[in-house]
Amino acid sequence: MKKLLLLSVLFWSMTSFIQQEKPKKIIFFGDSITQAGVQPKGYISQLQEMIDKKGDKAKYELIGAGIGGNKVYDLYLRLEDDVLSKKPDIVVIYVGVNDVWHKATSGTGTDPDKFIRFYQALINKIQASGAKLILCTPATIGEKTDFSNQQDGDMNQYSNFIRNLATKNNIPLCDLRKEFLGHNLNNNPENKDKGILTTDRVHLNELGNQFVADKLFPLITK
Repeated sequence: MKKLLLLSVLFWSMTSFIQQEKPKKIIFFGDSITQAGVQPKGYISQLQEMIDKKGDKAKYELIGAGIGGNKVYDLYLRLEDDVLSKKPDIVVIYVGVNDVWHKATSGTGTDPDKFIRFYQALINKIQASGAKLILCTPATIGEKTDFSNQQDGDMNQYSNFIRNLATKNNIPLCDLRKEFLGHNLNNNPENKDKGILTTDRVHLNELGNQFVADKLFPLITK
């Protein structure tokens, strides 16, 4: 009887230890910005480097789930296969640029009411799975600081949608829209439309990727 009790205690201890040592799985869910994030010097790769330097490599597993051109409803359609089936602990949603940008470039995009409904549906399904969330506002379509970028109005509106959803659902927010504007106000005196944190007004250069990694780091390691 004593031997059986001892074995049970040892088994429980080993199981508890294994569970404690299991790395926290974080999935970054988004569009081409996130797809590029897993490349060398991409924001996900830079986050991994920051975690490694802190000595926490074994504590986190970072997974990129970005596809170029995706809008919020694309994320909803592939949520089960690309995110929920992997049983993440945290999901970082970084989407919205194409929902705005494609209105001008291809006459598509996502209407405001649909954007909010699909985004809330994403939140509902992810929270129901037991995973935690971090929401990101879309950073920029053009880096001019005088509010003359063509999509500034829509970008501000859709960023407000995400801010409101974060507040409504009590979810941490990485407000990249606000952070990028603040950085550009201090570092873009010539009012350039690209080349500060982006390569082409939208996609991140090396500094832009590091900037995003710096803003996300305290949220994912909290």
